[in-house]
Amino acid sequence: MNSPAPTGWDATEPIELDVPQQAPPQAEPIPGEPLQGKHNPRISTPKFLRLGTVYDELTRQRAAQLIAKYPQSRSALLPLLHLVQSVDGCVSADGIEFCAEQLGLTAAEVEAVATFYTMYKRTPCGEHLVSVCTNTLCAALGGDAIYTSLRAKLGVADQETAGTPGEPGSVTIESAECLAACDHAPVVTVNYEFYDRQTVESAAELVDELQAGRRPAPTRGAALSSFKQTELELAGIFTGEQLSAEVAVPTASEQTLRGNTYAGEHAQVAPAMPDSYQMPDKPEPKS
Repeated sequence: MNSPAPTGWDATEPIELDVPQQAPPQAEPIPGEPLQGKHNPRISTPKFLRLGTVYDELTRQRAAQLIAKYPQSRSALLPLLHLVQSVDGCVSADGIEFCAEQLGLTAAEVEAVATFYTMYKRTPCGEHLVSVCTNTLCAALGGDAIYTSLRAKLGVADQETAGTPGEPGSVTIESAECLAACDHAPVVTVNYEFYDRQTVESAAELVDELQAGRRPAPTRGAALSSFKQTELELAGIFTGEQLSAEVAVPTASEQTLRGNTYAGEHAQVAPAMPDSYQMPDKPEPKS
Protein backbone atom coordinates (compact mmCIF):
# COMPACT_ATOMS: atom_id res chain seq x y z
CA MET A 1 0.00 0.00 0.00
CA ASN A 2 1.11 3.56 -0.66
CA SER A 3 1.70 5.73 2.41
CA PRO A 4 -0.56 8.81 2.68
CA ALA A 5 1.01 12.08 1.66
CA PRO A 6 2.09 14.31 4.55
CA THR A 7 -0.21 17.18 5.53
CA GLY A 8 0.53 20.33 3.56
CA TRP A 9 2.56 18.44 0.93
CA ASP A 10 2.75 20.11 -2.49
CA ALA A 11 2.58 17.44 -5.22
CA THR A 12 4.68 19.62 -7.49
CA GLU A 13 7.65 19.54 -5.11
CA PRO A 14 10.19 16.71 -5.26
CA ILE A 15 10.59 14.45 -2.23
CA GLU A 16 14.05 13.51 -1.03
CA LEU A 17 14.13 9.87 0.03
CA ASP A 18 16.78 8.36 2.24
CA VAL A 19 17.63 5.33 0.08
CA PRO A 20 20.71 3.33 1.08
CA GLN A 21 23.30 3.17 -1.66
CA GLN A 22 24.30 -0.25 -2.96
CA ALA A 23 27.96 -1.15 -2.81
CA PRO A 24 29.63 -1.37 -6.23
CA PRO A 25 30.16 -4.86 -7.69
CA GLN A 26 33.19 -6.70 -6.34
CA ALA A 27 36.11 -6.66 -8.77
CA GLU A 28 37.74 -9.79 -7.40
CA PRO A 29 36.29 -13.29 -6.93
CA ILE A 30 34.23 -13.81 -3.78
CA PRO A 31 35.00 -17.06 -1.90
CA GLY A 32 32.16 -19.52 -2.27
CA GLU A 33 30.62 -17.62 -5.21
CA PRO A 34 32.45 -19.01 -8.25
CA LEU A 35 30.69 -16.95 -10.90
CA GLN A 36 31.38 -13.64 -9.19
CA GLY A 37 34.46 -11.58 -9.88
CA LYS A 38 35.85 -10.38 -13.17
CA HIS A 39 33.13 -9.95 -15.76
CA ASN A 40 32.95 -12.26 -18.73
CA PRO A 41 35.30 -10.73 -21.33
CA ARG A 42 32.87 -11.75 -24.06
CA ILE A 43 30.23 -9.38 -22.66
CA SER A 44 32.05 -6.26 -23.79
CA THR A 45 33.20 -4.48 -26.92
CA PRO A 46 34.76 -7.21 -29.10
CA LYS A 47 38.54 -7.00 -29.29
CA PHE A 48 40.67 -9.30 -31.40
CA LEU A 49 44.40 -9.41 -30.76
CA ARG A 50 46.84 -8.50 -33.47
CA LEU A 51 49.41 -11.32 -33.37
CA GLY A 52 51.19 -10.62 -36.64
CA THR A 53 50.46 -14.11 -37.97
CA VAL A 54 51.33 -14.82 -41.59
CA TYR A 55 49.40 -17.93 -42.59
CA ASP A 56 51.57 -20.41 -44.45
CA GLU A 57 50.86 -22.18 -47.70
CA LEU A 58 49.55 -25.31 -45.96
CA THR A 59 46.94 -23.26 -44.11
CA ARG A 60 45.92 -21.57 -47.35
CA GLN A 61 45.61 -24.96 -49.06
CA ARG A 62 43.46 -26.24 -46.23
CA ALA A 63 41.28 -23.15 -46.46
CA ALA A 64 40.75 -23.76 -50.17
CA GLN A 65 39.94 -27.40 -49.45
CA LEU A 66 37.25 -26.38 -46.94
CA ILE A 67 35.75 -23.69 -49.18
CA ALA A 68 35.45 -26.17 -52.07
CA LYS A 69 33.01 -28.26 -50.01
CA TYR A 70 30.27 -25.60 -50.12
CA PRO A 71 28.15 -24.22 -53.00
CA GLN A 72 28.40 -20.78 -51.40
CA SER A 73 31.89 -19.91 -50.20
CA ARG A 74 30.66 -17.93 -47.18
CA SER A 75 29.20 -21.16 -45.78
CA ALA A 76 32.79 -22.20 -44.99
CA LEU A 77 33.20 -19.40 -42.44
CA LEU A 78 32.68 -21.56 -39.33
CA PRO A 79 35.31 -24.16 -40.30
CA LEU A 80 37.70 -21.42 -41.41
CA LEU A 81 37.46 -19.77 -37.99
CA HIS A 82 38.37 -23.11 -36.41
CA LEU A 83 41.24 -23.38 -38.90
CA VAL A 84 42.81 -20.05 -37.93
CA GLN A 85 42.23 -20.92 -34.27
CA SER A 86 44.24 -24.11 -34.81
CA VAL A 87 47.16 -21.89 -35.83
CA ASP A 88 46.90 -19.02 -33.32
CA GLY A 89 45.15 -20.72 -30.41
CA CYS A 90 42.40 -18.10 -30.75
CA VAL A 91 40.66 -16.04 -33.41
CA SER A 92 43.02 -13.12 -33.88
CA ALA A 93 42.63 -9.93 -35.88
CA ASP A 94 44.93 -11.58 -38.43
CA GLY A 95 42.59 -14.57 -38.54
CA ILE A 96 39.56 -12.33 -39.07
CA GLU A 97 41.27 -10.69 -42.04
CA PHE A 98 42.41 -14.04 -43.44
CA CYS A 99 38.86 -15.45 -43.35
CA ALA A 100 37.45 -12.28 -44.92
CA GLU A 101 40.03 -12.40 -47.69
CA GLN A 102 39.44 -16.08 -48.44
CA LEU A 103 35.65 -15.76 -48.51
CA GLY A 104 35.18 -12.33 -50.06
CA LEU A 105 33.56 -10.96 -46.91
CA THR A 106 34.14 -7.84 -44.88
CA ALA A 107 35.95 -8.03 -41.55
CA ALA A 108 32.73 -6.87 -39.89
CA GLU A 109 30.82 -9.84 -41.32
CA VAL A 110 33.44 -12.26 -40.00
CA GLU A 111 33.54 -10.58 -36.59
CA ALA A 112 29.75 -10.80 -36.31
CA VAL A 113 30.01 -14.59 -36.49
CA ALA A 114 33.15 -14.94 -34.38
CA THR A 115 31.62 -12.95 -31.54
CA PHE A 116 28.40 -14.97 -31.53
CA TYR A 117 29.87 -18.40 -30.78
CA THR A 118 31.73 -18.98 -27.51
CA MET A 119 33.97 -21.68 -29.02
CA TYR A 120 35.85 -18.94 -30.88
CA LYS A 121 38.28 -17.52 -28.33
CA ARG A 122 39.68 -13.98 -28.36
CA THR A 123 42.86 -14.66 -26.41
CA PRO A 124 45.29 -17.54 -27.01
CA CYS A 125 44.40 -20.72 -25.13
CA GLY A 126 46.73 -23.05 -23.35
CA GLU A 127 47.73 -26.46 -24.62
CA HIS A 128 44.52 -27.61 -22.97
CA LEU A 129 41.16 -25.89 -22.51
CA VAL A 130 39.41 -27.13 -19.36
CA SER A 131 35.66 -26.41 -19.39
CA VAL A 132 33.66 -26.94 -16.20
CA CYS A 133 29.90 -27.21 -16.53
CA THR A 134 28.21 -24.84 -14.09
CA ASN A 135 24.68 -25.19 -15.41
CA THR A 136 21.89 -26.22 -13.05
CA LEU A 137 22.35 -29.97 -12.61
CA CYS A 138 26.14 -30.01 -12.69
CA ALA A 139 26.27 -27.00 -10.37
CA ALA A 140 23.95 -28.68 -7.86
CA LEU A 141 26.01 -31.87 -7.91
CA GLY A 142 29.36 -30.13 -7.41
CA GLY A 143 30.21 -28.26 -10.62
CA ASP A 144 30.44 -24.88 -8.88
CA ALA A 145 32.79 -26.30 -6.27
CA ILE A 146 34.96 -27.90 -8.98
CA TYR A 147 35.14 -24.63 -10.91
CA THR A 148 36.01 -22.60 -7.81
CA SER A 149 38.68 -25.03 -6.68
CA LEU A 150 40.34 -25.26 -10.10
CA ARG A 151 40.49 -21.49 -10.45
CA ALA A 152 42.10 -21.24 -7.01
CA LYS A 153 44.50 -24.06 -7.85
CA LEU A 154 45.58 -22.46 -11.13
CA GLY A 155 45.50 -18.91 -9.77
CA VAL A 156 43.61 -17.51 -12.75
CA ALA A 157 40.22 -15.99 -13.54
CA ASP A 158 37.69 -17.32 -16.02
CA GLN A 159 39.08 -17.75 -19.55
CA GLU A 160 42.62 -17.10 -18.37
CA THR A 161 45.63 -19.38 -18.74
CA ALA A 162 48.03 -20.85 -16.22
CA GLY A 163 51.37 -21.01 -18.01
CA THR A 164 52.36 -19.67 -21.40
CA PRO A 165 49.50 -20.12 -23.91
CA GLY A 166 50.19 -22.91 -26.36
CA GLU A 167 53.20 -24.24 -24.45
CA PRO A 168 53.22 -27.80 -23.02
CA GLY A 169 51.40 -28.01 -19.70
CA SER A 170 49.57 -24.70 -20.06
CA VAL A 171 45.90 -24.80 -19.03
CA THR A 172 43.04 -22.41 -19.76
CA ILE A 173 39.93 -22.66 -17.59
CA GLU A 174 36.38 -21.58 -18.33
CA SER A 175 32.90 -22.14 -16.97
CA ALA A 176 30.49 -23.70 -19.46
CA GLU A 177 26.75 -23.20 -19.59
CA CYS A 178 26.00 -26.78 -20.66
CA LEU A 179 28.11 -29.65 -21.96
CA ALA A 180 25.15 -31.84 -22.99
CA ALA A 181 26.01 -34.65 -20.59
CA CYS A 182 23.54 -34.22 -17.74
CA ASP A 183 23.42 -37.99 -17.19
CA HIS A 184 27.10 -37.84 -16.18
CA ALA A 185 27.02 -34.74 -13.97
CA PRO A 186 29.14 -33.08 -12.83
CA VAL A 187 31.09 -32.95 -16.08
CA VAL A 188 34.41 -31.46 -17.13
CA THR A 189 35.75 -31.45 -20.66
CA VAL A 190 39.32 -31.00 -21.85
CA ASN A 191 39.50 -29.76 -25.42
CA TYR A 192 35.84 -30.87 -25.64
CA GLU A 193 36.54 -34.49 -24.61
CA PHE A 194 34.47 -35.73 -21.68
CA TYR A 195 35.58 -36.50 -18.14
CA ASP A 196 32.39 -37.63 -16.42
CA ARG A 197 31.20 -37.68 -12.80
CA GLN A 198 34.01 -35.50 -11.52
CA THR A 199 34.75 -34.41 -7.97
CA VAL A 200 36.91 -31.59 -6.63
CA GLU A 201 39.66 -34.14 -6.00
CA SER A 202 39.47 -35.95 -9.35
CA ALA A 203 39.36 -32.66 -11.29
CA ALA A 204 42.47 -31.46 -9.43
CA GLU A 205 44.25 -34.71 -10.30
CA LEU A 206 43.21 -34.29 -13.93
CA VAL A 207 44.70 -30.79 -14.09
CA ASP A 208 47.88 -32.04 -12.38
CA GLU A 209 48.27 -34.63 -15.13
CA LEU A 210 47.74 -32.05 -17.86
CA GLN A 211 50.28 -29.67 -16.35
CA ALA A 212 52.78 -32.53 -16.09
CA GLY A 213 52.50 -33.11 -19.84
CA ARG A 214 50.39 -36.25 -19.63
CA ARG A 215 47.05 -36.82 -21.35
CA PRO A 216 44.69 -38.98 -19.29
CA ALA A 217 42.16 -40.97 -21.31
CA PRO A 218 38.71 -39.38 -21.42
CA THR A 219 35.81 -41.28 -19.89
CA ARG A 220 34.50 -41.97 -23.38
CA GLY A 221 35.13 -40.90 -26.94
CA ALA A 222 38.37 -40.12 -28.72
CA ALA A 223 41.83 -39.92 -27.19
CA LEU A 224 42.85 -36.53 -25.83
CA SER A 225 44.80 -34.21 -28.13
CA SER A 226 45.89 -30.59 -27.79
CA PHE A 227 43.53 -27.66 -28.15
CA LYS A 228 45.08 -26.64 -31.47
CA GLN A 229 44.83 -30.19 -32.86
CA THR A 230 41.22 -30.36 -31.75
CA GLU A 231 40.52 -27.09 -33.55
CA LEU A 232 42.03 -28.49 -36.74
CA GLU A 233 39.70 -31.48 -36.48
CA LEU A 234 36.70 -29.23 -35.78
CA ALA A 235 37.59 -27.40 -38.98
CA GLY A 236 37.21 -30.74 -40.76
CA ILE A 237 40.88 -31.45 -41.42
CA PHE A 238 42.00 -34.99 -40.60
CA THR A 239 45.22 -36.69 -41.61
CA GLY A 240 45.75 -40.34 -42.58
CA GLU A 241 43.65 -42.84 -40.64
CA GLN A 242 43.09 -40.38 -37.82
CA LEU A 243 39.35 -39.95 -38.40
CA SER A 244 38.46 -43.64 -38.56
CA ALA A 245 40.62 -44.37 -35.52
CA GLU A 246 38.97 -41.66 -33.45
CA VAL A 247 35.36 -42.47 -34.25
CA ALA A 248 35.78 -46.24 -33.75
CA VAL A 249 35.43 -45.89 -29.98
CA PRO A 250 32.43 -46.29 -27.67
CA THR A 251 30.64 -43.03 -26.92
CA ALA A 252 27.41 -44.22 -25.27
CA SER A 253 27.31 -45.30 -21.64
CA GLU A 254 25.05 -47.26 -19.34
CA GLN A 255 23.61 -44.02 -17.96
CA THR A 256 22.88 -42.64 -21.42
CA LEU A 257 21.16 -45.83 -22.57
CA ARG A 258 19.26 -46.50 -19.35
CA GLY A 259 15.95 -45.26 -20.75
CA ASN A 260 16.28 -47.42 -23.87
CA THR A 261 17.27 -50.42 -21.76
CA TYR A 262 14.25 -49.99 -19.48
CA ALA A 263 11.92 -49.65 -22.47
CA GLY A 264 13.30 -52.84 -23.99
CA GLU A 265 12.93 -54.79 -20.76
CA HIS A 266 9.29 -53.68 -20.41
CA ALA A 267 8.32 -53.98 -24.09
CA GLN A 268 7.72 -50.25 -24.37
CA VAL A 269 7.82 -48.84 -27.88
CA ALA A 270 7.02 -45.50 -29.41
CA PRO A 271 3.90 -45.23 -31.61
CA ALA A 272 4.56 -46.09 -35.24
CA MET A 273 4.76 -43.26 -37.71
CA PRO A 274 1.75 -43.03 -40.04
CA ASP A 275 2.22 -44.05 -43.66
CA SER A 276 1.21 -40.58 -44.75
CA TYR A 277 0.47 -37.23 -43.18
CA GLN A 278 -1.65 -34.40 -44.48
CA MET A 279 0.04 -31.10 -43.82
CA PRO A 280 -2.32 -28.33 -42.66
CA ASP A 281 -3.18 -25.61 -45.12
CA LYS A 282 -0.83 -22.69 -45.23
CA PRO A 283 -2.36 -19.80 -43.28
CA GLU A 284 -3.40 -16.73 -45.16
CA PRO A 285 -1.01 -13.80 -44.78
CA LYS A 286 -2.14 -11.12 -42.40
CA SER A 287 -3.43 -7.98 -44.01
